[in-house]
Order: sequence, then C-alpha cells, then structure tokens
Amino acid sequence: MTGATLAELGLDRAPRDHPLTYPGDWPADSGLLDGDRLLPLDRLVHDDGRVPVLAVGSNASPAQLQHKMAESGVTGVIPMVRARVSGLAVGVSAHVSRLGYVSASPVESASSVSELFVVWLDGRQLEVIDASEGVPLPDGNFARAWLPAPAVRVGLADGTTLPGVHAYVNRHGVLHDGTGTPRRHPGERDLLTGLLADSAELRKLFGATPEEFCARARADAGLCRRGTRLFAERGWAVASGLERYLSAQQTGSPGTGSSLAPPAM
Repeated sequence: MTGATLAELGLDRAPRDHPLTYPGDWPADSGLLDGDRLLPLDRLVHDDGRVPVLAVGSNASPAQLQHKMAESGVTGVIPMVRARVSGLAVGVSAHVSRLGYVSASPVESASSVSELFVVWLDGRQLEVIDASEGVPLPDGNFARAWLPAPAVRVGLADGTTLPGVHAYVNRHGVLHDGTGTPRRHPGERDLLTGLLADSAELRKLFGATPEEFCARARADAGLCRRGTRLFAERGWAVASGLERYLSAQQTGSPGTGSSLAPPAM
C-alpha cells in the first residue's frame, strides 16, 4: 500500500475533537481516503455507483470523514477530489453546532471562485453523511440539494466539468455581515472572536472567548438551540440563495425511493 497515514500528513485532527480548528485540515491535493491513510488517485471522476458531494466545511477533513464512517461502522474508500468551484462561496451557518462550533454553509455568489473538495460517496457513505448533517430529520440543520451546472460550475484538474454536485444547504439560513450580504467563514477562531465582540447577548450565553464558546456549546445542547434562536430573533440570518434547489427535491439516498437520483454522469 502506498500513500501516507493522516498523522504523517498532519491531517489527523478532527474538528469534532478540536472545534477551534474547524473546518479542519484539508489535503493539499486529491487523494483516496482509505481508513487512516490517504492514497494516490488514478482518476478524478468516480461515477460508478458514487455521487459527488461538495464539501465546504469539515467534510473535506479526512479525519472528520474517517470518524463519521467509523462511528457508523461503515468501511470503504472515499475519493476526495480537489475542485475549482464558481457560483458559490463559503458562508456561515445560522446555527450553533453541538460539536462546539458555528459551521460553514454554501451561499450563492455568482462572482466567487473557491478551491474546494468533492467527495464521491457510495450509497451507505451518503447515508452516514446525510445523517451527520441532520438531513433525515424534519428539524435537522441541513437539507441536501442538487446544484446543477452552469449555475454552479465544478471544474476538475483533468479539465472535466461536472454536470452538477450535491451540497448541504442550511435550513436556518446563513449569517450576514451587517448589510444583508452573507458573511464568509474565515475560520472558527476568527469567526467566534468577531461574533462575540459584536454581541453582548452572545457573550452572556457562551462566554467572552472562542475557547469558552466551544466548551459551553459542547456541554449543553439546549444552549446551542438558544444560540440558534438568537441568530434568528435578532435578524442575523438571511437566505443562502440556494433554497430554490431544495423546493423540487426530496432527501435521502439516490435510488432508495426517498430521493431523486442525480443525473447520470
């Protein structure tokens, strides 16, 4: 077996265990996640029973993916493909995660170009990631949408442009920057520092520092819900612009009857 372990690559810290590292450490390039190892890829498109899912946050962290799969007892490799994505940007979810951070969420942005990862998931792996995002729950934080080209353009290093990609859209909306424009996610420590500085109410709930915020959020699910309500009640949340892609779609795994299958690749 070639490749290297996640520890050897410095990719072994999962944001779920180290929330201030969110969205976690991403690979420098495309690779095949196989347990705790990252192997070389022989191709970038994996449409043989797998679907492409755009990772804008911790789903691009190999350690986070490894933990999610191991926790559910799911094995198998996961192709992680670096991509150049236009038509959306990485915004801030308008909810407080029980894992202790405020996560990323995609937002519509016609002028933006981002370097992100596409993870190609088989049916069981997709179920695991859906469950981790709350997709099957009526009050879950995210819903999964199919974002079609050319509205969202996903280009790979071999020149391939995907016809579309799955992405997780936050049901609470995203936080804005004070002008109504969705703010960008700058990394967890900078984000929490700014949010706490701007809001005495948030400091009262979660403390004055990012460390206090993470510790209190991880210890109290009810407090996370209160923080999420505060975002909504104070008008800090706006639509991501991607909600229209949810209206005609259901959730669940492609081909199970509870979702729409993505277009053939």
